[in-house]
Amino acid sequence: MNAPLHIRATAATAGPTLPGHAALLAADEPMPLDNGARIGPFTCAYQTYGTLNAERSNAILVCHALTGDQYLVEDHPVTGKPGWWSLTVGPGLPIDTDRYFVICANVLGGCMGTTGPQDLDPATGKPFGNQFPVITVGDMVRAQKLLIDHLGIDKLFCVVGGSMGGMQVLQWASAYPERVYGALPIATAARHSTQNIAFHEVGRQAIMADPEWHGGDYYAHGVRPTGGLAVARMAAHITYLSEAALHRKFGRNLQDRSVLSYGFDADFQVESYLRHQGFTFVDRFDANSYLYITRAMDYFDLANEHGGVLADAFRDTPVRYCLMSFSSDWLFPTAGNRAVVHALNAVAANVSFVEIESDKGHDAFLLDEPEFHRLLRGFLNGLAEHRGLAPAAAEA
Repeated sequence: MNAPLHIRATAATAGPTLPGHAALLAADEPMPLDNGARIGPFTCAYQTYGTLNAERSNAILVCHALTGDQYLVEDHPVTGKPGWWSLTVGPGLPIDTDRYFVICANVLGGCMGTTGPQDLDPATGKPFGNQFPVITVGDMVRAQKLLIDHLGIDKLFCVVGGSMGGMQVLQWASAYPERVYGALPIATAARHSTQNIAFHEVGRQAIMADPEWHGGDYYAHGVRPTGGLAVARMAAHITYLSEAALHRKFGRNLQDRSVLSYGFDADFQVESYLRHQGFTFVDRFDANSYLYITRAMDYFDLANEHGGVLADAFRDTPVRYCLMSFSSDWLFPTAGNRAVVHALNAVAANVSFVEIESDKGHDAFLLDEPEFHRLLRGFLNGLAEHRGLAPAAAEA
């Protein structure tokens, strides 16, 4: 067994004070990690919306995707842009904060207040950098469970998330079925595909090839590998969209010009768009966190934790499931979602599944997609009725 790894709970780098909540977790006993090390104490930054009822039975945990964070609804404290699920979470919205108490935490290894590579190693007084322990989706969920314990919630009404968030939902339902009433994994899979691992490796290599990366110790040099991180974001962002969505939005239209430049500036609107996505991303994300979180996704393989049999991950589960996919999502295609459904069917779990027709690609769950919102609301309403959860005051 590796020695305990104790991590200080304060941020290591100068920057804006982040609004919201922060819990010091694993203070009494370090939390075990899948790599054999232990971590603690560590800070978990989170946001809550709505009110926890007297029975503590209306809590929904929302798990964020790779580049998301805990700011679901309000304007982001760094970018000023609306929260990443502001179309879905709020009063009267599909995840109705007049009815539910919603929790969203920045994942372990993140860079928005939860302990990660940019935080101080108490043994050296310097940022961890690439000495931070390699983490898994299982470790992220283990940390979230400590947060839910800290909040005094015995059983979550539902765990919801898309993409990497959906991986966390599946991990929650498999590892802690007695703590979850409903599970709603969206646009996800029970393991990361070879193609997706390949895309992540391109992004990681772009970061590590940036001379400003300095072997992960760029904090000490007062620089950041912004060029490499921007390229990583550009490559990843292509996978979040469909060809139809890209063509509809940009086609082959030129950017601020009427003729080709015959050079390597951004001639096309799509090039300018990707550059913008890349260079605005670096303002809010730490490059080392990107390395660690993409690696956690790559390692995710729920069947592997159960002797290679995915159905065994859900055997005797009491959890009620609804899985959703999108027809044009080629990053997490419907087939991967169906594989989870087949595994759940094999153990006679309570499961429903829908493939939503959309040409918006993987990012459809973040966008204004009425059918998705209708089905999300419907599943939660059915779950609430079965659970005996009181309706929102406006509906009562």
